[in-house]
Amino acid sequence: MKYIETLREGERIQEVYLCKQKTSAMTKTGKEYENVILQDKTGYLDAKIWDPGSMGIDDFDALDYVEVNGDITVYNGQVQLSIKRARKVSSDSVDTANYLPCTDKNMDEMMTELLKFIASVNNPYYKQALTALFIDNKDFAERFKMHSAAKSVHHGFIGGLLEHTLSVTKLCDFYTKQYPFLNRDLLVTAAICHDIGKVYELSDFPANDYTDAGQLLGHIVMGSEMLSKIIATIPNFPQKQANELKHCILAHHGELEYGSPKKPALVEALALNFADNTDAKMETMKEIFDSNKTAGSDEWLGYNRLLESNVRRTSID
Repeated sequence: MKYIETLREGERIQEVYLCKQKTSAMTKTGKEYENVILQDKTGYLDAKIWDPGSMGIDDFDALDYVEVNGDITVYNGQVQLSIKRARKVSSDSVDTANYLPCTDKNMDEMMTELLKFIASVNNPYYKQALTALFIDNKDFAERFKMHSAAKSVHHGFIGGLLEHTLSVTKLCDFYTKQYPFLNRDLLVTAAICHDIGKVYELSDFPANDYTDAGQLLGHIVMGSEMLSKIIATIPNFPQKQANELKHCILAHHGELEYGSPKKPALVEALALNFADNTDAKMETMKEIFDSNKTAGSDEWLGYNRLLESNVRRTSID
């Protein structure tokens, strides 16, 4: 199989990919064409069907596996496929592992490490909340382990939510050693719980798209609501501690324009925001580098909207 990350301008290909998205559009001259996003485990490929009604273009929809024949070009610095022929193929005839992006880390090992952090929390109320989510609720824990952390921005792959959460928790744990005035139990609990709403904000693979509730509410509000329901089942959970934990969740994006209903008012909320932002941006850079493996250190890799900058690799002397 020729993976998307290896495609180069000038190639003609005949390969099977997963259709992530398919939409109709119109050129400036009024001619209809179709925008298609193809996917494999290495990334996404922008594709066009310039003559949808032509011979050799069979019907297919989003989430179908499609054998495409066409030419690889580059447009605005991005690899693109001009599809000449396309036909739907049965999912039984493909190895789905080739088409779904997945963490390169061991998910069972990461989950074990996360459970060790839960065991290290001393506050009995926070520990009960974490236990209810990640130990008692087997279905949620399994979905959390396999889930994506995003549709496309960062950690948008199977196991991405677990990988991101563990990284954020590790950073927060380090902060508590560097800055002992931080409440470790609160910060570690908030780090583990900060993105729990994403399990329901985003659908499972292969769709990995926003659910209706995800569009209307977002993972921050959904996560806070989940914690409220769990807290309500724990006898005598102190209201002040409940409010502080939920505040960390509600403020973890740091700014109102980034989707947080509240800006950080607690130092633990501020630390969580820094850890979340650090891991998201480091992973974004990693994914940019991984998708441009053949580019030299003096080649600019394009503008990234999360980083709000044109980026390149560091030069090697």
